[in-house]
Amino acid sequence: MKNLFIIPLLLFAVVFANGQDTSSVYKKRVLESLELDILTSYFFQDGDNAAVTGGIGTEELTDFTTDIVVSIPLNDDDVLTIDGGISAYTSASSSNLNPFNKSSEAYDEEAEDGNPDGPVTGSPWVASSGSSKGDLWIHATIGYNHSSDNRNNIYSGHISFASEYDYTSFGFGGGYARLFNDKNTELSFKANVYLDKWSPEYPIEIISYINHGENLNAGLFNGVDILDQNGNVIDKNGTKVWSPINTTLVENKNRNTYSLSVGFSQIISKNAQFSVFLDVIQQEGWLANPMQRVYFGDRDNYYIGNPASIPIYTSKDNKDVFQLADDIERLPSSRTKYPLGARFNYYVNQFIVVRTYYRYYYDNWGVNSHTINLEVPIKIGMRFTLYPSYRYYTQTAADYFAPYETALSTSQFYTSDNDLSAFNSNQYGIGVSYTDIFTGFHIGKLGLKNIDFKYNYYQRNTNFNAGFFSLGFKFVVN
Repeated sequence: MKNLFIIPLLLFAVVFANGQDTSSVYKKRVLESLELDILTSYFFQDGDNAAVTGGIGTEELTDFTTDIVVSIPLNDDDVLTIDGGISAYTSASSSNLNPFNKSSEAYDEEAEDGNPDGPVTGSPWVASSGSSKGDLWIHATIGYNHSSDNRNNIYSGHISFASEYDYTSFGFGGGYARLFNDKNTELSFKANVYLDKWSPEYPIEIISYINHGENLNAGLFNGVDILDQNGNVIDKNGTKVWSPINTTLVENKNRNTYSLSVGFSQIISKNAQFSVFLDVIQQEGWLANPMQRVYFGDRDNYYIGNPASIPIYTSKDNKDVFQLADDIERLPSSRTKYPLGARFNYYVNQFIVVRTYYRYYYDNWGVNSHTINLEVPIKIGMRFTLYPSYRYYTQTAADYFAPYETALSTSQFYTSDNDLSAFNSNQYGIGVSYTDIFTGFHIGKLGLKNIDFKYNYYQRNTNFNAGFFSLGFKFVVN
C-alpha cells in the first residue's frame, strides 16, 4: 500500500523537476532545487481512562509513521509539494471494541456445533486479539504555491486524502499572504474544507443485539451467561435483562469541517518578531465516536465473564470480566471552535534564540484551554543546534463529559472520553539538528541538507503519559 502512494509520486517528482525549462531570464527562485524530506516517528502511550471501554481501562497504544515530502520548483515562482505517508498502529483500547475476540457469528456457529471454545471472558484492562487492535492510516496531500515577481504576494492551495479502516477524509483549501513594509509585515488568510465519512464500527454487544433482533439468545449471547451486579446469572427471557438504552446508531455518516484563519506577523527590530492568529472552525455531522462506550449511573450493570472479578472491575487486577455497554457516545451534530494565539521570537545572539507561543481556545461545547510553549534553540558550532522545549496545557471539561458510571440516561448528550475532561499536561522535549552547510554528503544526486532528531515526553494529571521520537532527513537534488 505504501508503494502505491509514495513511490510513483517520487518518480513523478524527480522526472518532472529534471524536465523543467531553465532558460528564462534570471530571477531569484522561490526554491532553488528539488527538496526531499524523509520523516519517521514512533509514538507510544499508556493510561487508565480508555474511552472505548467507557472511561476506564488500558490506553496502551503504539504508532510508527513514515512520511515523505517532495518540494518541486516548477519555475522561478511556483512550487509543487507532494506529501505522502503511512502510519501503522496497535491500540489496546480499540481492540476492546470486541473484548471477547470473536464475532457474534462465530458464537452462533459454535452453539450449532455444540462445541463452545471455553468460557467467554474479557476485560477493559486486557488487550483483545480482535481485528480492531491495529490498523493502517494513509494520507496524501498535493500543494501548490505561487509567489509574485516582487515576492510580496503568495498564493497557495492544496488537496488531501486520508483513510483508515473506519474513516476516510477528503480535503481542499487555499491561502493568500501579503508582505509589505519592506517585507517586515505579513498579513495572511487561509480557508480549508474537510469532507469526512464514517464507516462506523460499534461495540460488539450493541451491534450483536441489534443485528439479531434484540435476542439475548443469539449472536454474541448465544450460550453465554449474562451476570448482574452481584454475579448472578440472569434469566434472559425475564423482565429484568440487559439492553442498550438506544438502538439508533450513526444516522449521518458525514463529518464536515470548515475553517477560516487570519494571521498577522511583524518584525519589530533586527532581534524580535511577533505574530498573532485567529481561527474559526465549524464542524457539522456525526461528531461522536461510535466505538466509544458510555455507562450510566442510573441503570443496572450487567457483565460477561468471571463473577468473582466484578467487585474489582475498575482495578487492573480484573482480567476476565467485561461490563456490557449502556450506549455509545452521543454528542451534538455541530461544534464551533475559536483558537486565538500569539508568537514572540527573540534573537539573543548568534548562539541562542528564544521562541514563545501562547494560545487561548474555546468552543460551544464548554471547553476552554490555555497553551504555553517555550523553545530555546542553542547553536553549537557551525553544524549542530540543540532544541530544548517545554509545553504546558490546561483545559476545562466539555459540558457533556461524565466519567465512568456517572452519566445519566436522561441526558441527551454524553461522553466518557477523557480528551473532553478537565485536565492539565506538561510536555518536555529535546531535539538536535545537524546541518550540512555545503551538502557535502551525497546519495546519488541527493545531497544531504540536514538531519533532525527530537524526543518529547508528555504527561497528564489523569494518569496518562506518552512519548514521541522523530527523525527527519532533508535532501536536495543537485
